[in-house]
Amino acid sequence: MKAIVKQNKHILLQLALLFFVTSGSAQVSFQHAKTKVKKKPIPTLFRPAVQGSEQFKEFLQLLAQANATFTFPKGFKEIPATNNEDFSFDYAMEMPGKGFEVWFQVKSQKENWASYERSQNDKGRQLANPDSLYGEMGKAHAIALTGDNNYFERKLPQNVLDRYNADAGKSYLLNLLDLPATKHYKYALLITLMRSHTGIILMVCFANEKDPEFFKNIDKAGNSLKFKM
Repeated sequence: MKAIVKQNKHILLQLALLFFVTSGSAQVSFQHAKTKVKKKPIPTLFRPAVQGSEQFKEFLQLLAQANATFTFPKGFKEIPATNNEDFSFDYAMEMPGKGFEVWFQVKSQKENWASYERSQNDKGRQLANPDSLYGEMGKAHAIALTGDNNYFERKLPQNVLDRYNADAGKSYLLNLLDLPATKHYKYALLITLMRSHTGIILMVCFANEKDPEFFKNIDKAGNSLKFKM
């Protein structure tokens, strides 16, 4: 009987030791596994800062207000925009060494449209349709740049309007006045684009030669911006 009890005690002792070793090794394995598992970073919400100069940031804000986008084109460099009593533009860039530069002006039409709609109920207050303003802006700039009405004006075809997501637009081919403000460039192509109830974009491309390279560079500059759908 004593032998059986002694044998049982021996078996229980072995089981206890086995349990201790197993649980201990399992705990070590668990701790080791924990060290291998990398904690996933908690995603944070942030708004990326607008890169570039103050002029560029302000230009992007104007474009956003007019529901338009801009992607800076390759081969161009930002230059200070002309902003004086004669010419007021929001952004400008050039192709270094190519004798070509472009100026942009952007107008949101949302406030003008709100005023226009309010005026419809006021017989004593008559306002022009804001969507017609793009043509007046184009003519005014064409006259200021040429000094007269001697310029070639045409409506933009539908395939060009589609490229800019615009509803209407015109182009003006100009022989420029010899002005310090325009850096004595000889020629320019002025383009006005309008998105109904939304905004107007005006772009002037300057060069000293009206050759295929001039119109190729205009495409590069023009493809950089458009209205949102």
